[in-house]
Amino acid sequence: MTPSAKKSPPEAVQKRIAVIVNGNAKSVTEEILATLDQIVEGGDLFVSRSLEEGHEIAATVLERGYGTVLTGGGDGTFTALVSDVVRLARAQGKKPPRFGLLRLGTGNALSWVVGASEAAKGKGLAADIQKLRADAGARPMRLIEVEDRIAPFCGFGIDANVLADFHKVRDALRKVPVARSYLTGIASYAIAATTMSLPAYLVKPIPYVRVINEGSPAEHLGDNGRPVGAPIPKGELIYEGKARMVSASTIPYYGFGFRVFPYADERPDRMALRITTIGSIEFVSNFKKVWRGEYHNSTTLFDYLVDKVRIEIEPATSFQVGGDAMGDRSSVSVSLMEEPIELVDFYAPPRGQRPAE
Repeated sequence: MTPSAKKSPPEAVQKRIAVIVNGNAKSVTEEILATLDQIVEGGDLFVSRSLEEGHEIAATVLERGYGTVLTGGGDGTFTALVSDVVRLARAQGKKPPRFGLLRLGTGNALSWVVGASEAAKGKGLAADIQKLRADAGARPMRLIEVEDRIAPFCGFGIDANVLADFHKVRDALRKVPVARSYLTGIASYAIAATTMSLPAYLVKPIPYVRVINEGSPAEHLGDNGRPVGAPIPKGELIYEGKARMVSASTIPYYGFGFRVFPYADERPDRMALRITTIGSIEFVSNFKKVWRGEYHNSTTLFDYLVDKVRIEIEPATSFQVGGDAMGDRSSVSVSLMEEPIELVDFYAPPRGQRPAE
């Protein structure tokens, strides 16, 4: 039987919720797993501890026809699961389920967008899943596609360097029993940034970057978020010069509520592209405004709205996708996915309920 000829799953299955958690995430404790096991129906909780297990779980989720899939374990877990499921759904001619996330793991940039609860002692998880069962709302969201992965953001530069160093520190600390429980989350980020990334960042040559528009006309945004100058046509250079960070996103946040892309919500048919030459002194001096996405400097911060670009960088520089370190790259193509996914949004009204006018 061909994929298109397969019968749709029963309505009862479509209403069921699959929960996939990253078994390697610090926050995924035995207590959390026990709580989730009590909340979801038998067989609907999946624990992934490797990429291979993730691929198998994605195939099972699509085969069973779940209506909603929740991930727990950070932005990387969400990116891996969505990439696998959407890729399989495309190949089989099926509609992907709606996706959501539970606030577990490190980073959780998307949780700031959709209002996922804190997971302390499982109470937040229980509240979110109960709200889902009561028909929490959802909204379409277009993510980015890069190197066969679907993610909310990606980038070159200091952000990717910190991520790469964080993984080294976290993996080292996991081998120390005393440190394993306390220093493998945000503390590892602090250690990585202050002892590895920032010292190296201050002495490394600034990479040379070329960004070419490969899609619809791109818009350069000014300090107020309004277009500046004429649109940049396909095939033209968007930016050329040195840059400390080059990143793209369809959501405003990185992890921990860092509002890196203040204009990501401007247009649903565009992703935000941010390029910066900001130095350490300028960054530290304006840290609060930078963190809140309120800092503007047209000589060191450059914002664009694009739908497809090619980024070339010399020398090869650390690159991250959805919070996962990918190693060094010298060139990548980044595009806005054509079709949106349905993303569970705890801020949205329930399906079928329109906001008051």
